[in-house]
Amino acid sequence: MRTRTARHGSVVAALFLALFAPTAVAAPVPRTPDGAGAGAGASDASGASDAESAGAALVARRAALAAAASPDGAAGLDFRTCPAVEDLPANVRCATLRVPLDYARPDGPQISLTVSRAAATGARGAARQGALVQNPGGPGASGMSFPLVAGFPGWERIAAAYDLVGYAPRGVGRSAPLSCRDPAARPKGPTQEPARPSPAYKMQRLTQAREYARGCARRAGAALPHYTTLNNARDLHVLRAALGEEKLTFMGASYGTYLAAVYATLYPRHVRRMVLDSAVDPDPRRVWYRNNLDQSRGFEARWHDFRAWVARHHATYGLGTTPAAVQAGYERVRDAVARTPAGGTVGTGELRAALLQATYYDDVWPDRAAALAAFLRGDPSVLAAQAAPDPAAAAEAENATAVYTAVLCNDAPWPADWQTWDRDNTELARTAPFETWANAFLNLPCASWPVRGRQAPVPVGSQPEPLPRTLVVAAERDGATPYPGALELQRRLGTRASLVTETGAGSHGVAGGRNGCVDRHVERYLLTGATPGWRVRCAPHPEPAPVSLDDGAAGARRALLPPVV
Repeated sequence: MRTRTARHGSVVAALFLALFAPTAVAAPVPRTPDGAGAGAGASDASGASDAESAGAALVARRAALAAAASPDGAAGLDFRTCPAVEDLPANVRCATLRVPLDYARPDGPQISLTVSRAAATGARGAARQGALVQNPGGPGASGMSFPLVAGFPGWERIAAAYDLVGYAPRGVGRSAPLSCRDPAARPKGPTQEPARPSPAYKMQRLTQAREYARGCARRAGAALPHYTTLNNARDLHVLRAALGEEKLTFMGASYGTYLAAVYATLYPRHVRRMVLDSAVDPDPRRVWYRNNLDQSRGFEARWHDFRAWVARHHATYGLGTTPAAVQAGYERVRDAVARTPAGGTVGTGELRAALLQATYYDDVWPDRAAALAAFLRGDPSVLAAQAAPDPAAAAEAENATAVYTAVLCNDAPWPADWQTWDRDNTELARTAPFETWANAFLNLPCASWPVRGRQAPVPVGSQPEPLPRTLVVAAERDGATPYPGALELQRRLGTRASLVTETGAGSHGVAGGRNGCVDRHVERYLLTGATPGWRVRCAPHPEPAPVSLDDGAAGARRALLPPVV
């Protein structure tokens, strides 16, 4: 299932999370202390090899010893002025973390992960509580911009108490970047997708998916099998140790919640506090193929929510007074750009991708509605400005898609036969046509993924000892990570996990500036460790106000976390 479109227009707009075929889950391996940090830990509970578990323990132990021996408690990380390419302000410092490509060979080939940090401000005499590490999702998204929240409204008390640490996971950005094809070879627009794919079109996409998978193998070589959630969790374990932290304090959004859940399963004694925002369903039976089908249903529900909002504001947009009427207007636009692309670059593929953002974030609803209305009034320039591909972002988009594909394909078995994909998605598209086939085609390289012996999904929640208090936050109508996933994650994390639900809302990424009630629970938990109870509910944040076509733009956005994807 994908967790994609970034809130502030990042190129990660092409990502999804996707999903698997049934397989037996390997039994947990015996647990032994890993010795990393000051407390004893646990080895991998995932069926992973003893060699990888031992390798991760060794590397983390070395990082912890180096950190303990340094004056600033982070000798493994030499924080200096950030490279210009990161485009970060002077108060944010950058470092690199060396980790093994293959944890079964801890002294074998190494890769470097980029890390960013804004030191705790200590404002108003706040005591420093350590490092707060964040992952924004994807997989394939970089968290290097996370320290910027130190300057956002509402983050003052958290920034006073914590060093805010972001990083680019393996394969992402400058962290041993993964690529599956030349970015210049990506379609530049317009791309034309049929509303109902024919058998011939499906075969064309199947051929393209196989070629993409072969391209990943050609360009990554022997490194390809090592882009996994398990290795992302091991990398996080080493980063924690290198930061001088015995236990991890973490914020994960979207795919980042699954990463956190795997980490907690592998290293429960190294968990301090975790905020898990917009949860992926961690049930091994759903990772990743079935999660993807669930997500397409979720997108359909949010597509309806958007159309219902537009219909309520017919006086502003003139697109109809019912969701069905708005749908008819969208289809008129789609038929028109199939004949004559908007601005020469926006075809049906770009149109769908732009409107998909409305299923992630309701703050784009006024812009997307205005673009449809302007188009139908004879002005395609607004749609072209919003939906045209950005050539400058091609390399970042290619990298993000490559990492996304590699991690999901490596993480779990997928159906290898096209008949299963065709049957399941044909049935689903009858009731969820908006994104089903695009979602399926994005993940189709996993059907022919050129890596043997793909792992079984980690049995999240199988650790023998209870976890400390954790906090899950979720929007009830989230399409990208449907709400049942939050319920399943809470169940697996155990009785000390608390779930805060934003009722009646569906924007992806709840914490960090969208809902004051949610943010108060998050701040209190991070500062004190206190959770609000088993399950609590927050009223939805206000829907966006309609913006007249004469107003030109939707006005100032509230300060939110960096992109959740």
